[in-house]
Amino acid sequence: MFSGGIPIGRFFGITVKLHWSWFIIVFLITWMLATDYFPSIQEYENWSTATRWVLGLVTSILFFGSVLAHELAHSLVAKADGLKVSAITLFFFGGVSQLTEEPKSPGKEFRMAMAGPGTSTVIAGACWGIFFATRNQVSPVTGMALWLGAMNTILAGFNLIPGFPLDGGRVLRSALWWRSHNLRRSTRIASIIGRAFGYLFIFGGIALVFTPWYATGLSLLLVGWLLENAAAASYRQVALQALLQGHKVSEVMTRDCQDVPSTLTLEQLVNDYILVSGRRCYAVVDYGRTMGIVTAQDVRVVDRKLWPVRTVSEILTPLGKARPARPDDDLSSLMYILSEQDVSQAPVLQDSNIVGIVSRDNLLAFIHLRSELGM
Repeated sequence: MFSGGIPIGRFFGITVKLHWSWFIIVFLITWMLATDYFPSIQEYENWSTATRWVLGLVTSILFFGSVLAHELAHSLVAKADGLKVSAITLFFFGGVSQLTEEPKSPGKEFRMAMAGPGTSTVIAGACWGIFFATRNQVSPVTGMALWLGAMNTILAGFNLIPGFPLDGGRVLRSALWWRSHNLRRSTRIASIIGRAFGYLFIFGGIALVFTPWYATGLSLLLVGWLLENAAAASYRQVALQALLQGHKVSEVMTRDCQDVPSTLTLEQLVNDYILVSGRRCYAVVDYGRTMGIVTAQDVRVVDRKLWPVRTVSEILTPLGKARPARPDDDLSSLMYILSEQDVSQAPVLQDSNIVGIVSRDNLLAFIHLRSELGM
């Protein structure tokens, strides 16, 4: 859901991105702090408007720094346990670590889940310590520490709600998994509880919308809707992963990957290849060397008036950026690759040569067929 974003750097080898919604929440938090929070503190009532806005911005940035620390804790523990973390994305309601696979054991799940709330608790404790150490001083640090301490306490507490995919839900799933040795069933139970909490927030939000706390009600509505959807989607993902586990890319890939010359115009590609064969993805070659792949989607985004003059070499995706699969790769890992890149197909490489193409359609057909056969 939040796989896109603007890369802002790498921490411990993990790419950190900002989703567009992050800018909205930073502005809203800054506005709230500058116009409501800081003015409500008697010691700060003589501050200028500019000072309040600057402190509001600094405080909101520090808060998202603590959110990033929360997600980094998850990611570093996951990496230590052998899991791959593709990126961390900060968005409207916090952050999300994008794992390419699920933890392999209940113990690894538990450690990874607890790392985030534990980090938030430590940060909250440090902020509370700064507040109590400076509360007799008229200092901006005191007001910032008070707000950050409260927010990190809430962050840790909210994430410990025992509903999947929140951290508390993952802790619950790890316990159920440890007792039953069945990841899918454990995920189903934890997801049902997560959806229940989502509906609880939704109904609570509806009740508050008709009171003076309508803004809080709207926030609860949105949080509940996101939690309910995330819980349902997380279970579907685990169910699909269980179905795909143990099957190889070679079982579903299309092997007759057609080559096209790099000098081919888009108009020729459409008329002579795509419309004739129905294929959506082609390997682009130049003097016998594979340069990359070009898809119908790549063509579609180009102005049709330019099709007669633009060539496939101008719009192809280089192999180095295509995140290719291998014939022996697990299908569940491929599902993560396609979701992470938000693409419909991936080239399959063997000895640096494209030996096939695997698409979402291939995966869906595989899943549908096995479902029809009761497998």
